[in-house]
Amino acid sequence: MVISQSIRTALIGAGPRGTSVLERLLANWSAARPAGARLHVDVIDPFPAGPGHVWQPGQSRLYLMNTQSFYPTLVPEDTGLAAPVAGTTFDRWRTAQQRSPLPELSDDERAELAVLGSGDFPSRAIYGRYLRFTLEELLAAVPDGVTVEMHQATATAARRRPDGKFDVELDGGGTLTVDSVVLALGHLASRLSPEQRELQAAAAQLGLRYLPPAVPADVDWSVIPAQEPVLVRGMGLNFFDVMGQLTEGRGGKFVEAGDRLEYLPSGQEPVIFAASRRGTPYRSKATLAGYYPASVTLRYLTAKAMQRFTAAGIVPAFDHDLWPLLHRDAVWAYYTTLVRSQPDAVPDHATFLKELDEALHPHAHSTGRWEEDFNAVVGRHVQQGSRLDLRGLAAPLSGRTFASRAELDAAVVEYLDDDARRSALGEDDPVKMAIGALHHGRAVLKSVVADGGITDESWVAGLRGWFESLVEGLASGPPALRAEQLAALARAGIVSFVGPDPKFGVARGKRTFTAASPWVHGGAAEAHTLVEALAPANRVALNESPLLEQLLADGLVRPRTMMTVEGTPVQSSGLDVRPHPYRPVAANGEVNDRMYVLGLQLSATQWGTAIAAEAAQQAGPVYPSGQRTLRDADEIARAILGLPQNASSRSAA
Repeated sequence: MVISQSIRTALIGAGPRGTSVLERLLANWSAARPAGARLHVDVIDPFPAGPGHVWQPGQSRLYLMNTQSFYPTLVPEDTGLAAPVAGTTFDRWRTAQQRSPLPELSDDERAELAVLGSGDFPSRAIYGRYLRFTLEELLAAVPDGVTVEMHQATATAARRRPDGKFDVELDGGGTLTVDSVVLALGHLASRLSPEQRELQAAAAQLGLRYLPPAVPADVDWSVIPAQEPVLVRGMGLNFFDVMGQLTEGRGGKFVEAGDRLEYLPSGQEPVIFAASRRGTPYRSKATLAGYYPASVTLRYLTAKAMQRFTAAGIVPAFDHDLWPLLHRDAVWAYYTTLVRSQPDAVPDHATFLKELDEALHPHAHSTGRWEEDFNAVVGRHVQQGSRLDLRGLAAPLSGRTFASRAELDAAVVEYLDDDARRSALGEDDPVKMAIGALHHGRAVLKSVVADGGITDESWVAGLRGWFESLVEGLASGPPALRAEQLAALARAGIVSFVGPDPKFGVARGKRTFTAASPWVHGGAAEAHTLVEALAPANRVALNESPLLEQLLADGLVRPRTMMTVEGTPVQSSGLDVRPHPYRPVAANGEVNDRMYVLGLQLSATQWGTAIAAEAAQQAGPVYPSGQRTLRDADEIARAILGLPQNASSRSAA
């Protein structure tokens, strides 16, 4: 097909997702070589383009990425897509800067890059520098017939005109009339929950400090006084950002002391009371050569198994069909690693593995029987202390009570030390390899469940209802260094823990926030400051975005509604869209052609939308879901340009 018209499009959001669409527009335009046609791209974002909101290069270098250098890319390497006009993967950019640094790099950036390895976890700031550099390379390589105009502004509305075009209104005044709009909005502020609003109101009334969910780099951490207690709710990835800013960020130092870390305080730290539902932080990542453990191969949750569902005309249910397969994979990974690394735990290796293989066979028994047979095999062959409790891994304090907070702190430090030790063992630790199987499985599930690949009931009750929390707590944790640092801070008395299932409140007489666990005796933790170590809720109906509010109010978009098993409608987190490419469904049920959605607002159609695209040159498997966002961007670009969709893009995804 030949592009034979003048096209104008607006990319709303200029972080990694919006930049990906720009890159794909330029690549596909260059490949098509249209004669006499024109393309004008308006790129709109209040934050500098490329890094967008989250990845600004000027932020603290203590904020780390949750993937290693070898993982992320903004530029596709798939030969089935149009060749990029510029750019490369982060890891190749990193090595290029080590050989010949850009003149504009700061001293801090040069220092980080000089020692940053392929297996290290980069700062978000240096990844932001890569994103900015890639954007600048793209702008320098804009092909003939294309113009790109950057608008550092907020889009407040996108109104449909009678002629089918859109008027995009900017907060500084002015309106852009465009043929199409791409919503790549990324992380947005969100309205607080009723409980959070109560805590915020109490803080205002009593002169307390309440720090709501936020992107960590947006927070002024200096408002938290030194030496005073502070309550921190949430022990996921944002917690470690808070921890870093209130310790190393205030001049403290971690030093090697034999086989563990010690913390040397600066005296400017607060006393941190850390609380979460589990009572412990996410488990840390294993030390691996690649993103996935090489010793783990999925045997049950495979492409062939998924094809059998399709051939039978079955839309799989998560709990009934998918989880039993992945559960088997985690079990097999654990026990094969146990036999290899701790042979004394299983005296008769050969017989055990043979019987385990038979018990786990997906078609040997009904779904309800395989676990009974598996448990019988384990009971015959594996010592009690070496058996796998998969659910228990995510709740290590479950079933325990503590006479004091000091007793709880000692238990959490023991957990952290053990977890860091297991991470260091990498492929030789059975627990980390069971988690590695879940990590592999998550990549497969992302493709399986996308675009209605499982039932609504399964999405609500299974995938998002319990599995997401389980797998994030096990497989989405920080680098192992963070567990070692947290243990050191607890030993130094800088961090203490509240315990599982904490209840937060306000002691109005004392003018303090409180947090207490029903499983820990000795009274509540109290502080004048409460920090929500959480990202703003990713729910389109709650996001504080003038653009989304206008689109919802005008009926141009709507949240997706799913049905529970009881037939109750539940409003999901993301927009209702139709693939491919993803276009929003209007309130009247019509598909909004020439408006496209990419990224976090697809969270009701895709699972795991926040992670970066995966580079193809790294060691180990690269699952199709790893480059899904780049393929989505390619589909949007080709639709905008009026080009036919790339068949290999859908078949691979």
